[in-house]
Amino acid sequence: MSETDDPALRAELSAGLRALGLDEALADPLLAYLALLARWNRTYNLTAIRDPREMVTRHLLDSLAMVPFAAGLATLADLGTGPGLPGIPLAIALPALRVTLVESNGKKARFLREAVRTLKLDNAEVVESRIEAVDRPGAFAAITARALATLPDILAAGGHLPAADGRLLAMKGVRPDEEIAALPAGWRVEAVHPLAVPGLDAERHLVVVARQPPGSAAAAATA
Repeated sequence: MSETDDPALRAELSAGLRALGLDEALADPLLAYLALLARWNRTYNLTAIRDPREMVTRHLLDSLAMVPFAAGLATLADLGTGPGLPGIPLAIALPALRVTLVESNGKKARFLREAVRTLKLDNAEVVESRIEAVDRPGAFAAITARALATLPDILAAGGHLPAADGRLLAMKGVRPDEEIAALPAGWRVEAVHPLAVPGLDAERHLVVVARQPPGSAAAAATA
């Protein structure tokens, strides 16, 4: 029995799914993804987290905490996705969402293609590229990044990708007030949502950034 076949691990994931209001049937494909990640990680060092229980909390449940904010979107680009976080858990939980996994690292991109194939994720695609080189301006309802860079840096690299009414959904730890204050011209924070991740004793926030409507710079300055 592999580490990811541990009944206690499944029970922990199922409890986390219930706490997030998600279907416990998601446990099977999520554990299949985790098993694949754990296997590849032994050779390719895709993530520093190696303990499966910690992976459940810090990878799976952490990613799934943003499901309410991705639900209803048609398209999402996960920038610098690494081993597929949060993009693959979101693609599993939201089959109507088309997820583009953007990753420039070759070994991680190979893993992502294998994960998409093995898990039969027809709603996910892998783009092996630097973010700024992805030639799809305005193609996405939202972009996301989990542990990539500061808000200004994410927008500098990927700000061409959201549609005119698109959003950046950035996953952060503590509320990143300094990053928010440094947002480039033309962008504004729409909301900052505290996230409750089951089993994680740490602050998590989802920062929603939108384009600044023309002529509303003064309103943004006082927001």
